[in-house]
Amino acid sequence: MTLDLRGGTALITGASSGLGVEFARRFANRGSNLVLVARRADRLEVLAAELRSASGAEVTVVPADLGVAGAAESLHEELDRRGVRITSLVNNAGFGSHGAFDQADPERMTGEIQLNVGTLVELTRAFMPQLLEGSGALVTVASTAAYQPTPGMAVYGATKAFVLSFTEALWAEARGTGLRVLAVSPGPTQTEFFDVVGSEDAAVGRKQTSAQVVDTAFRALDRADGGPSVVSGRSNHLTALATRLLSRRTLARTSARVLGGVRMAR
Repeated sequence: MTLDLRGGTALITGASSGLGVEFARRFANRGSNLVLVARRADRLEVLAAELRSASGAEVTVVPADLGVAGAAESLHEELDRRGVRITSLVNNAGFGSHGAFDQADPERMTGEIQLNVGTLVELTRAFMPQLLEGSGALVTVASTAAYQPTPGMAVYGATKAFVLSFTEALWAEARGTGLRVLAVSPGPTQTEFFDVVGSEDAAVGRKQTSAQVVDTAFRALDRADGGPSVVSGRSNHLTALATRLLSRRTLARTSARVLGGVRMAR
């Protein structure tokens, strides 16, 4: 059964580019109003104007850096002040880093964990009471990196493993409430992700488009009896399944070879 989003309001993080933009368009096309959140206000305003014109959606723009502690609470308070109620939440904001762990920038690493995990959890908790009042969707963007250790991207892979496990647990808790919960795991995607990472070394396999990833998410959401998670792309799906057949030792060593063999200094 197609998920009916008409008249609701979807909060989409990381909405200034890539998957965030595509999720915003899809929710608007299905009759949802929107709250767009990202750091780049100019991009948000351009997207908001496009969506208002194309779909007639009410679009609220909230420029914010979600990578700082307390950002989720501030956003919740701001929307409450404006009288905006949320019926769907897309936790898309996040970034990755590449390189040996012993050479990682501590400040960047802390920010990565805060945005990918801390703020995601805090936002979800802040808006969960509103989400449970309706019949919308809670979507988190995980990654194929969640399915195995990722040497060279150790922190990023660990954050996405958390996101996957967290979302699947919430799916079980939310059953029977009307809220559809889904973790979607893309592989390499044609977004700005690798520009931020600063390396293409982890882009294993053919890149999908943002539209293909969001297509996968909505196909899963439109199944009333759908599962808690989905991997986008047939080859990515098969690879994720294959990880279950290998020992953790073999999986870590294989991932190290595939991802470029990054090692710590001796």
